[in-house]
Amino acid sequence: MSMKLGDLSVGYLYSLQAALRSLEHDPEPLLRRYRISPALLGQAQARISIPRFMRLGHAAIQLSGHADLGLLMGLHSQPSHFGLPGAAAQCAPTLADAFETLVRFERLISQNYRGHSSFQAPATRFYSISPYNAFNLFVVDSALASRWQLARQLTDGAARLREVHIEFPAPDYSARYEALFGCPVLFEQEHNQLLWEATSLELQPVQSAATTHAQLLELCRQQLQQLTRHRRLRERVEEIVSPQLHSRLPTLDEVAGQLGLPGWTLRRRLRIEDGTRFQDIIDEIRRGLALSYIRDTEIALGEVSFLLGFSSPAAFQRAFKRWAGVAPGQFRRQGRGAAGASSSNSMDGADRLPLSPGPSPARGEG
Repeated sequence: MSMKLGDLSVGYLYSLQAALRSLEHDPEPLLRRYRISPALLGQAQARISIPRFMRLGHAAIQLSGHADLGLLMGLHSQPSHFGLPGAAAQCAPTLADAFETLVRFERLISQNYRGHSSFQAPATRFYSISPYNAFNLFVVDSALASRWQLARQLTDGAARLREVHIEFPAPDYSARYEALFGCPVLFEQEHNQLLWEATSLELQPVQSAATTHAQLLELCRQQLQQLTRHRRLRERVEEIVSPQLHSRLPTLDEVAGQLGLPGWTLRRRLRIEDGTRFQDIIDEIRRGLALSYIRDTEIALGEVSFLLGFSSPAAFQRAFKRWAGVAPGQFRRQGRGAAGASSSNSMDGADRLPLSPGPSPARGEG
């Protein structure tokens, strides 16, 4: 099994283009460097990998000299950048319905093994992608700012925030947050989230249209069904377990409960449908993600150990050598050599994500 870190719609690149142009930078050479062509940007349901998106965003920050580029991306976001779910949200009965629509159909435009966005009034929440560094702050910035911009656009500026919470420590450009969101912004919080004034969530979008909303919801349902129709029970288990690897792994009974099954039924069905056990799935998720992290990124090995829930970097090193036959450092060096030899014919070079090294505490069981 080879689990990918995730991917997202090329629609997320439209706001990046617009942000760079607003700073008087031509985005086209940068996009070409990362092999993103006009044809790809115009292709229905086209996706790019999350490592490539992060590398592209970091390169755009270096080009522009704006560490707060993610916030600027949010300001240049449009409902159409969210694809079909964005169009459905635009004509929803209330702002709360608009956010529920985006969350419900998020998989149509992005997928990240770390989790999914959520909406539970008054909070619009973007999932954690810690540990944070210079390569992924802009992802959180753009996610929260784009949702704020969407609410302003749908309500003609009437929506109001009570507070904004952000997981990472205040960056050097922290003053930009309150200027953008118009409310207190608190850093080093438990979640990345926008907390709305209750009355704002009851606002009717200016383009609200019940019939059109219903039609677009049906199209979203059809696309989601097509996307997920062949999902096996094993994949549903993986989707529950993966976001929790870096904290406390759920038990078989807990996962079964989320699937609406007794624990013994889940155990039996996994054995019949896939010939596997619950613990085997956890081991294979770790293996697939470890290979992706080492091959497709340059996240420090201690951080990889943390993300996969190992009790120590040494435990991770032992497990990786068992999986790949070589130590993770050697596997990464071999991958670099192969990518360099084939860079003219492969996307690997564009999809590799160099992240700043730094120790992170490892948690969980090895």
